Amino acid sequence: MNKISNAIMLRKKKQFYKDFFFLFLGTLLYSFGYTAFVLPEEVVMGGVAGISALLYYAFGLLPGISIWVLNVTLLIVAMKALSRQFIVRTIIGVTMLSALIGALQPVFQQFPMITAGEDKFMHVLIGGALGGAGLGLVFSHNGSTGGTDIIIALLNKRFSMSFGRAMQFIDITIISSSYLLFHSMETIVYGIAFTLAASFVCDYVINGTRQTVQFIIISKEYGRIADMVNTSINRGVTLVEGKGWYSKKEVDILIVMCRRYEAQGLMAHVKAIDPHALVSQTFCHGVFGEGFDKMK
Repeated sequence: MNKISNAIMLRKKKQFYKDFFFLFLGTLLYSFGYTAFVLPEEVVMGGVAGISALLYYAFGLLPGISIWVLNVTLLIVAMKALSRQFIVRTIIGVTMLSALIGALQPVFQQFPMITAGEDKFMHVLIGGALGGAGLGLVFSHNGSTGGTDIIIALLNKRFSMSFGRAMQFIDITIISSSYLLFHSMETIVYGIAFTLAASFVCDYVINGTRQTVQFIIISKEYGRIADMVNTSINRGVTLVEGKGWYSKKEVDILIVMCRRYEAQGLMAHVKAIDPHALVSQTFCHGVFGEGFDKMK
């Protein structure tokens, strides 16, 4: 019994260090994109980082400090609507993010990586890609950087607003408010470009590497296809007995899960065995269990 308990404790400890490493790496990537590419170009994105950028451009308040103060204030206001685990993870993530931004900003002010205004759109896209990759690493390893997540949790409880709608509303409001400072529609467009790039890369980091394909195959040659999936693709197959409602005939249905990179090979094998097979292909964001990803 003690051996099992020790093994569980050891696994939890390893997972904690792994999550902490990727939380640090994720916040470092975000901080790098934010301080090296976004702040020099005076772009306003969504979330608390966008509000902090506005305060920096308007009043010179250091983003590293304002990000921490704003997030902690939001946590205090929305504390009743948040779980204890979310609060602890957010405080760790925000403190790390604020410290890294505070450390990197003076470095890039003294040794700038870019010339502001030289290729603004490209700089915004690079900053968005780095920010999105960083957030993807943080979210996929049980971390949180707070921001609009806190506001959304509060809006959800008070007004039953959907997550997506609340996020869009908040981000558009923050980005649009940059017009009051710069009187430029171009700045708003750059802010939207940053947000779209960051969202795309963040989704790819979280789901792209583990995206799985589900096949539903109906064929008279189901036995040969099932054997092929086991031997050539090295994947499991589930056989389900069904009935065609129009024909009233019994049919055998195969369900197969495989990685995205294995999908084309599977399709080619099915076509070679039965060109008339009925095949349904669906992309899954993640499949957890034996042969796929571990549940976190």
